[in-house]
Amino acid sequence: MIRCWFCLLVWTFCIHVGTSQPIHNDLKIAFDIHDNTSSTYWEVRQFYQHLGQQSDFIRVYDFGMTDIGQPLQEVIIAADGHFTPEDNIKARKAILFINNGIHPGEPEGIDASMLFARRILEDTHLQSLLQHVTIVIIPVYNIDGCLNRTGLTRPSQNGPELYGFRGNAKNLDLNRDFIKCDTKNAYAFNQLFNKWYPDVLIDTHSSNGSDYQHSFTLIHTHKAKLHPTLSRYLTDQLLPYIYREMATKGWDIVPYVMSSGSPENGIYGFLDSPRYSSGYAALHHTLSFMPETHMLKPYKERVASTLDFLNTMLNFVASNKTNLKQTRASARVQTMAQDSFTLSYVLDPRQVDSILFQGYQADHKVSLVSGQPRLYYDRSKPWKAQIPYYDAYQPQLKIKKPIAYVVPQAYDHVLELMQINGVRVERLERDSIIEVEMYKIIDFETAKLPYEGHYIHSKTQVDPILVKNQYFRGDYVIYTAQASVQYIIQTLEPQATDSWFSWNAFDGFLMQKEYYSDYVFEDIAADYLEKNPDLRIKLERLKLDDPDFAKDGRAQLDFVYRHSPYFEPTFRRYPVGRIIH
Repeated sequence: MIRCWFCLLVWTFCIHVGTSQPIHNDLKIAFDIHDNTSSTYWEVRQFYQHLGQQSDFIRVYDFGMTDIGQPLQEVIIAADGHFTPEDNIKARKAILFINNGIHPGEPEGIDASMLFARRILEDTHLQSLLQHVTIVIIPVYNIDGCLNRTGLTRPSQNGPELYGFRGNAKNLDLNRDFIKCDTKNAYAFNQLFNKWYPDVLIDTHSSNGSDYQHSFTLIHTHKAKLHPTLSRYLTDQLLPYIYREMATKGWDIVPYVMSSGSPENGIYGFLDSPRYSSGYAALHHTLSFMPETHMLKPYKERVASTLDFLNTMLNFVASNKTNLKQTRASARVQTMAQDSFTLSYVLDPRQVDSILFQGYQADHKVSLVSGQPRLYYDRSKPWKAQIPYYDAYQPQLKIKKPIAYVVPQAYDHVLELMQINGVRVERLERDSIIEVEMYKIIDFETAKLPYEGHYIHSKTQVDPILVKNQYFRGDYVIYTAQASVQYIIQTLEPQATDSWFSWNAFDGFLMQKEYYSDYVFEDIAADYLEKNPDLRIKLERLKLDDPDFAKDGRAQLDFVYRHSPYFEPTFRRYPVGRIIH
């Protein structure tokens, strides 16, 4: 449902007037002056600095660094001077973490968060909620893209007049970088997120795609990615509250509209892998939400719905902080006790739900550009109906949890990221031979074109082998009996969707390093076949079965080489060992 104009007028009046206190000039933002305008990065930064100077509830710090050479801002809104994680742990407060501007062309959350923070400064009721919850805000995450400001790069979007760019200074999408951390932005985010270890993460967005009546859609941590205890809490308590409360504020929200055609044919649940903010948060048992306002709605409407969502979430977290924190703690303990973990999922189309959806009739007309049929949505023909909703994902691949992983110290970037994500590691005190299970990479597919700076691997197949492997003083042993076990497994198991193998961190061992000279190895191969008649039999059978192979002397020589002790054992052998007993 589109919010009625009277409600929107009342909302606009309220956010400008607040609790009838005049807005200090330092706290006015561009949106106050013109509701199709978004603040620049420097205006945002200055706003929070002024806010911190005028309120005992707010502290503003610089944190980390980004690829553009500017630090993130860490805005903490808290009562009783509880401005550190330690203070909040002692006070048993919940943590609400808000991330804005990951895609600066979608700046609703940037402006809504400024209005949200200012409203807390003015509203005694909101201040009272800070007895139960502390709010941490990253005002602009992709500072790089926010400084690259035009009004041209999102031609399908209805305002604001000027906005930032999706890519950062390396032209990477930060909402694909939470695991691989190719950017300083993501590295700093990993640090700040784990510093606060939030109960709820909100990462604000605006959607692209089909046209419909809803102003606000929502992605949340997918229930399949959470421990069942936390999954039930999300689906039985938190989501019903959000949908109900947002409806009372005038927003009939629906799940993020992801479809293979027009929405009336059905939409699909978004399965958030760890490369995304919500999937990354799930590894830490944090409930995460990506509000997606509709790009074609007026900017003031998109800001309004985002602000209402922030207030809705604050009220829930404050009212339910004890159950929320206890449920997360229970899920964390139970996850540590699991003996198997899912690495990938597949949609089950047999399980289908339905949702009430309000769309516009999709049709085709002749394109004035190509003369071919083109899609359009007829806003003069709105409709309202139950549509299919496919949101059931089943485990596709599971693995048994090892006792520990052994990681060579050569992979220092991987090990550093594990440690800033709360993983406890131990280092070998002396050179050691350890019996481990290692994976031989049997097959995989690699993207033909670069994706976010990588030629990402997928459909990986492995063959486990038990070996006694040489490790050295300083190599790392990572036991899985710890709270970060989900993060450990999803990054170190090569078949996981967003493992470091998938993101090319271990590509060195996929290339053969040693070879042979044919004329020299011919005699060695002949001697080896004479001493190993079983291999001679396999070779002759292969020649009979494959005429092309029978004519190819080099292929036959290579066959012997690959089945001899001269062939390098580390080729395609994943270098991370698994201690299984």
